Amino acid sequence: MNTETRSGREEWKAHGLVPVAAGLGYATSVIHIYGIGPYFGPVAEQFGWTRTEVTFGLTIATLVQAVGGVFIGLAVDRFGPRRFGVLGLVLLGVAFSLLGTANGSLLQWYLLWCLVALAALPVQASVWTSAVASLFHVSRGMAFAVTLCGASIAAGVFPLMGTYAIARLGWEMAFSAHAAVWLIIAFPVIFLFFHGRYDRGRKNKEEGEVASPKDLPGVTLAEGLRSTIYQRLFIASLLFTFTIIAIVVHFTSILGDQGADPLTAAGIASFVGWFSLAGRLGTGFLLDRLPASLVGAAVFMLPVAGSLLLLLGGDSYGAMVLASGLIGLTLGAEIDVVVFLLTRHFGLKNFGGLYGGVLAALSIGTAVGPLVAARIFDVTGSYDGFLWLALGFMAASSLAVASLPRRDEAFAAH
Repeated sequence: MNTETRSGREEWKAHGLVPVAAGLGYATSVIHIYGIGPYFGPVAEQFGWTRTEVTFGLTIATLVQAVGGVFIGLAVDRFGPRRFGVLGLVLLGVAFSLLGTANGSLLQWYLLWCLVALAALPVQASVWTSAVASLFHVSRGMAFAVTLCGASIAAGVFPLMGTYAIARLGWEMAFSAHAAVWLIIAFPVIFLFFHGRYDRGRKNKEEGEVASPKDLPGVTLAEGLRSTIYQRLFIASLLFTFTIIAIVVHFTSILGDQGADPLTAAGIASFVGWFSLAGRLGTGFLLDRLPASLVGAAVFMLPVAGSLLLLLGGDSYGAMVLASGLIGLTLGAEIDVVVFLLTRHFGLKNFGGLYGGVLAALSIGTAVGPLVAARIFDVTGSYDGFLWLALGFMAASSLAVASLPRRDEAFAAH
């Protein structure tokens, strides 16, 4: 135990700024997801579009990510993450700024979102997590948690930035100001401190570092894809993201359906973001100390309790707040669990490609889940049907993770 603790401290002493830089990179990579909310209303109002028409641009970006994720992951495995992360952030900042040039044509709006989608591909989660995974072994769970907290920070900061910029500059100029201010903050840290083991390999070859990704331990891509462990992770990711993202997107409406007024619903919903930050860090702490499959199964079951509270709690504000906390504790932590299990069972040699496949499942769930929830509400006049569906899907994803091997993980020491 003391050796592991000492080794973990040594990892943080040597590479502690890498997860911080990766976290800022991950936050930037979701600026178009967590930062677009304040713009939907003004854009729709100016051009007379429906919210569905405006929002479909984001759906396009998410589906492109699902298709391109595997290919970017394979490229990261071959060339290392740094060059993708540094260049991709600049491209995404420019693409996000260009959304302010919308002229009232839906076709042009969707083409602009296609540019955002392409620019976001080089900075997806596999870029940031692969660098961290290559440098952290004993404390990998907590390092992942710090990295992926970037999304929680983005969820808290970007809506405020966008709202402030729109109020001062109008939505057209706000897009550019929003992207520019954040990149001024984040880019220097990322440029100076973000790297993976392979990115530094040639420089430190004489110091014993690997010189190429092919020297990293791990299975081949074909072996990973054929594994039932991988297939269970894929299914768990798809089912869980399908439900959790839909619940979060519609959460204020669900609370309104339960009897909360709009202001109260928004206040209760804000707990999701705060508990998400705590959930990520707590999950990272537990992953380094307990069997990952059991941690994942428990994390995946928390929203089941939250959904039951929403279904059976009536108009109780206490039930709503508790449900918000339980859902928040899981939001984002599922990615920590999946990434950790991938590295433990399959190693790092083809981590980018394998994670790209799981990212496709996450992206499909993100794109489709909210639409299904909206459709169920339109047909039935209530979100109850979707909440019952969510219960089944989340329980199934928890069982899939719980069924994974708990000991003798092939690459636990790498």
